Order: sequence, then structure tokens, then C-alpha cells
Amino acid sequence: MTAPHPGVFLLTLALICGTCALHFAFDCPFLAVRVSAAVPAAGAALAATTLAALLRTALSDPGIIPRAPPHEAEAAGAAEAEAGGRPPPRAREVLVRGRPVKLKYCFTCKMFRPPRASHCSLCDNCVERFDHHCPWVGNCVGRRNYRYFYLFVVSLSFLCVWVFACAVAHLALLARGAGGAAAALRQSPASALAAAVCFLSVWSVLGLAGFHTYLASADRTTNEDIKGSFSSRRGVQNPNPYSRANACANCWHVLCGPLAPSLIDRRGVVPPDGHDLPPSFAAASRPPPVAFVAPPVAPLPAPISAPPRPRDAARALQATPPEAKGSSSGSYSNLFALGEEARHAYTNRSLEAGEGGAGSEAAEAGLSASRLRLLLHTTMIDAALDLDDPDPPPPHLALAP
Repeated sequence: MTAPHPGVFLLTLALICGTCALHFAFDCPFLAVRVSAAVPAAGAALAATTLAALLRTALSDPGIIPRAPPHEAEAAGAAEAEAGGRPPPRAREVLVRGRPVKLKYCFTCKMFRPPRASHCSLCDNCVERFDHHCPWVGNCVGRRNYRYFYLFVVSLSFLCVWVFACAVAHLALLARGAGGAAAALRQSPASALAAAVCFLSVWSVLGLAGFHTYLASADRTTNEDIKGSFSSRRGVQNPNPYSRANACANCWHVLCGPLAPSLIDRRGVVPPDGHDLPPSFAAASRPPPVAFVAPPVAPLPAPISAPPRPRDAARALQATPPEAKGSSSGSYSNLFALGEEARHAYTNRSLEAGEGGAGSEAAEAGLSASRLRLLLHTTMIDAALDLDDPDPPPPHLALAP
């Protein structure tokens, strides 16, 4: 089904199904008892054939010709550029059974259409052996589904006549037994409704079936008949090159001939640029644009200032006035404060003399100079700080040269 609006097709399906439902619910039970049991069977066969032909016509490929691929369209543009900007001829002629037939160029599909093909403005496709676009079936009627459309029209004609005749027979039998037409209508209003729908529809359907029987016998299409493609003009005969000069042969070829394969690749992959799609389908299949949202940027951490190097701190303290040096009270600044008391704030006072520490005991015990040097370097913190100019040890721990 290629129609952009399938509402009319759904209406056709609802009318057929609704009328058949009324027929099988009210007319068939009565007529099966009073007339024959073959009445419901014949109605079921006609309804099944009509619905099958309708669905096959609506859901089959009518003979759509794929559009020209991008490289063919580019080749046509290159040929136009080589011709100095002049467009190439948009019509060509071929011989069909010795008679010239024009091939027209389709600006939408970017190709020369085959003979008897035409571009449908509703489906936006070129259809091979284009007959017409039927809104009642929601599809184009072309080379590949014309036989199913003809079967649908003919079977629908028979179905309308059958349902109308059964409804009238039902009402007539009721009127004979009930004593009047008014009493029959009160007993079975559904039969009257089905008869009215069929009576209003049967004339157009019968006329359509007769018209397409004429077209099939002459091997013409509705499009060719309306345009007068093979009618005589100005006294010049223009015979139909596709006719076989025999009505039966034409009907056999059109309705019972070999079915052409579909040109649509149903398993193909649609390119992302949508060149092979009609503009409406390409716009519908294109994904909506997505706004780009930049990811949130985490704030950079605050730079961590490195602690001052001991050498720089010592030099800064040397350049500091004596008043400012004495005011330092931080735990780290005590390492570089001047004065004997602040100088040994983080030192091992057990090596200092005069306080009863281990230093006085070591001096009294007469330790060697190498032992005293080892104790000095392993216990004092300012030796580990690697100052440029360490202060000399106390006088009582000074080593002999």
C-alpha cells in the first residue's frame, strides 16, 4: 500500500465487511432454511474472493521502478555540463513492433521511463504500465497488480448483486408471511440496510467492471485511454502497438500472462543520505537533530604551595632583623630561631651538658671522639635538615682536632 492516506481503503474494507456481516447474520440463516443451504456457501465464497483480491491489490507492489542511483544522476549532470550548460533532450524514441514510442524523462526519479510507465503524483513513484491510482484500494494499479484489481472489481460486482438479491428475497418472503412490506421491514431492518448499501454501490461497481473489461480486451490502460494515446488525430491513424488484434489474446496476456518480478530490493539497506527514497519518506526517516551539550568541566583544584626549602628559610632568617627573629613562635620556625634556647627546641637534649642528660654522663664516662660524633649525627634534628651552615656543637661537646 503506497497511498499517503489509507483512510479511504479502510472505509472500503469496513463497508465490505459490514455488509457481509449483516448478510450472514440475518439473511443467510433464513434463506438456508426456506430456500437452500447453498446460499450461505455461495455468499461466503464471493466474500472470501473479494476480500482476498482487495488485500492482494492493496498490499502488493504495483510495479514501482526504482529511482536512478546517485552515480547515474551525476553522469546526467556531467553530460549536461559538457553540452555547454544546455540540458540534454528529455525525450527519446524507441520502436515497438515497428512503431515509434516516446520515452519521457522523469525529473523526480532522474531517469527515462520505460514505455507505458508514468509517475504517480500521490505515491511519488514511477510505476510500470501505470493504469491509475485507486484511492479505494490505497495503491497504484500497475503491471504487477492489475489482474488482482480486475478480479476485485468483478467479484465485488457479483457480491453486491448477490447480497442485494438475498436481502430482497428475505424481505419478500417475510412480507408474504407477515402481511405487508412494512411488517417485513420491522422484522428485519438489517436486510433493508444491506439492500440499500448494495443498491447504491452496484451501479458504479458494475460500470467499473465493464470499463476494465473493455480495456483488458484492447490491451490499454486507463491512463492511455484518458490521454487518447492511440486515437486517430487529424485523420492520422495511431494504432496500439501493444495490441494483439484479438480480444481473447489481449485478455489472456493482461490477466493470465506471466507476472513480472518486482524491482524493489526488499532486503536492501537504505543509504543514510536517502537518495533512493522519495523526499517525503527520506524526511520522515531522517533522525531528528540532537543538540550538543558540552560536558561539565570540573573546576581545577587550587594549587598547593610547596613548603619553603630549609636553605631558603635559613637565608630569610639571616636577613630578618633581630626584633622580628625573636617574635617567631611557630613550631616550624623554632628550628631556625636564633638563641640557645630556641636553637635546641627539637634537638635531643640528653646530649647537652649541665642538665643531667646523657651528654654529661658520656663525657664523664670518657667516650671516644668517634662515639661522640656518631651520637651527635644520629640524634640532632638540624643535622638531618641539611642546612648550608650548621651551627657548631656546644663547647663541651667540641671534638679535639
